[in-house]
Amino acid sequence: MKNKIITIMLAATALSLASCDKETEGVTGITIYPVLELEGESTIFVDKGTAFEDPGYIATLDGEDVSDQVVVNSDINTNTSGIYSISYTITNSDGFSKNASRTVVVLDPSDEVEGVYTVDANSYRDYSGTVTKYGASFDILVINKGDYYYVDDLMGGWYCQRAGYGSKYAMEGYIAIADDGSIELLDSSVAGWGDSADDLEGTYDFATHTFDIVTYYAGVIEFHFTMTKN
Repeated sequence: MKNKIITIMLAATALSLASCDKETEGVTGITIYPVLELEGESTIFVDKGTAFEDPGYIATLDGEDVSDQVVVNSDINTNTSGIYSISYTITNSDGFSKNASRTVVVLDPSDEVEGVYTVDANSYRDYSGTVTKYGASFDILVINKGDYYYVDDLMGGWYCQRAGYGSKYAMEGYIAIADDGSIELLDSSVAGWGDSADDLEGTYDFATHTFDIVTYYAGVIEFHFTMTKN
């Protein structure tokens, strides 16, 4: 009886192994992941109305150049000022992908206001009466949207750049600039905290291309910053 049981168990094991071998025939279980590297900068500035030429990319798979298999998607329109993106994707035969992206900023060099501005390091934050200087210079982007301007951080880079929190903690906003240089806040938002500015006041000097702004935030914080066009 014991010998019969052993014989049955061995037969079942052999049958199971045969089944597994058949199901996994030709399958190695090893995948080679693609590598994708951008050439040039991850953020590129382009003059409005000029042609954009992608600096390129290199994709490899197991040491082989497969750059011709990269799928590129872009929304760039160099005839309109704005912030655009390019996405790059390479996928291997097992469906695993490697992605990369590039930001392209289109600016009109002839526009009186539009451009990249540098915040004066002597600008400061007033937090319930405690004053702290920015202590470093940060770049802020201003884009002409027709009747108003988009500003990528109405806190002058305090949290996004100075504190290193990233772009979610920049206060994106829209302002109008009157002929006398006075500024009106139209809208603002901080994605990371889901809130906005309490108020804003300031001026723009058309002769020196300089903003002087005070942004009021969270009831107890004031950002006093000056920024000049590069």
